[in-house]
Amino acid sequence: MIRYVFKRLVLLIPVLIGVTFLIFALMSLAPGNPGVAILGASAAPEAIQEFNEKIGYYDPFFVRYFDYILGLFRFDFGTSYRTGGSVLLEILDRFPATIAVASCSMLFAVLVGVPLGVLSAVKQYSWMDNIARVVSISLAAVPFFWLGLMFIYWFGMKLHWFPTFGADTWLHYIMPCVALGIPYAARQLRMTRSCMLETIRQGYIRTARAKGAGERRVIWKHAFKNALIPIITLVGMQFGALLGGAIVTEAVFSMPGLGSYMINGIKGKDIPVVLSSVVVMAVSFCLVMLAVDILYAFIDPHIKSKYAEKKR
Repeated sequence: MIRYVFKRLVLLIPVLIGVTFLIFALMSLAPGNPGVAILGASAAPEAIQEFNEKIGYYDPFFVRYFDYILGLFRFDFGTSYRTGGSVLLEILDRFPATIAVASCSMLFAVLVGVPLGVLSAVKQYSWMDNIARVVSISLAAVPFFWLGLMFIYWFGMKLHWFPTFGADTWLHYIMPCVALGIPYAARQLRMTRSCMLETIRQGYIRTARAKGAGERRVIWKHAFKNALIPIITLVGMQFGALLGGAIVTEAVFSMPGLGSYMINGIKGKDIPVVLSSVVVMAVSFCLVMLAVDILYAFIDPHIKSKYAEKKR
């Protein structure tokens, strides 16, 4: 297991190199330059040129890229063009808000989608199942930003139940997390229903019922446990996607998270900010998927035995 984790961590290096090179190339090819974006179009050409020379904008492409990569391996994420502060410190200050939004949204999606998916599978073709399928298909297609705007209009401006921007208290997180979690809950419902329907038709489920096991025990201990692998895979992928998907939600609710930080960096062509934000998101996604792979071993004994065989 330790060797497997180490190999996966080593594989992060080529992933980060590929991601950073792609984003660096796109940012470099984008029109405009940081001096104009930050100082303004009305600034003197001499001031714009001096600013660009100061940040090394006129250096060759590969020189700038390799300087950033070398700094990255020293945990030096560079300096923001706009603020002049350490990008790493600014990310550490904002990333907890993004983690909170992603975690609460995923928790909401799991607590709502998984139980309803199990219930929908157990009550297949009933009115509950039909309603759940129609609602899940509809909600899975709803954009995050539209839900966020509707929540702001109804629950923030009309009813005044929740604050509409910022992240000062736990009340500020309710609308963003629910708006972000609803489409994912719908997808969880559909995945759980599909996995449970496939599992409850297996022979060992019929055997458990024939031996006199209660229906609740059959569903939750035998069927649900064996359907967990694809469900956990989807949860892991969705959580990794939420770390990036929270960008739009943070922008709608004006939350000081990593998403809004990266959007401001894109607008100002602040390359260190955009690159470092993408690196943090890529590493987070890879670590989440690694955690999912390790979790497999605790759920499925067959996978755990394969890890043991590789160790021997």
